[in-house]
Amino acid sequence: QVQLVESGGGLVQPGGSLRLSCAASGIIFNINAMGWYRQAPGKQRELVATMTSDGSTTYLDSVKGRFTISRDNARNMVYLEMNSLKPEDSAVYYCNANVRSLQDITLMPYWGKGTLVTVSS
Repeated sequence: QVQLVESGGGLVQPGGSLRLSCAASGIIFNINAMGWYRQAPGKQRELVATMTSDGSTTYLDSVKGRFTISRDNARNMVYLEMNSLKPEDSAVYYCNANVRSLQDITLMPYWGKGTLVTVSS
């Protein structure tokens, strides 16, 4: 079965940095879009950053210039480098990937369980 596992969350001061990692495992044939969403208490889940396998990126407007998404396609991993963090960045960050695997006849979305990022002074 395909699984996505996030790591790297934690507590950081405003202005600080964190690097999130997500590893996809399973019998994977292809991953197209892969990236990160976040959800804060009382708010809807929102797209933070995604990257397709050819390197095209999409960012939430409020994180542009501060966050950088990267991928290691050979290892089925995606990263999110978060700089200049603000309290409003606090949320559970979820890894997302569109995956074609052994059990899938087409690309299907998969989600990780999330990693908590808290930005507080």
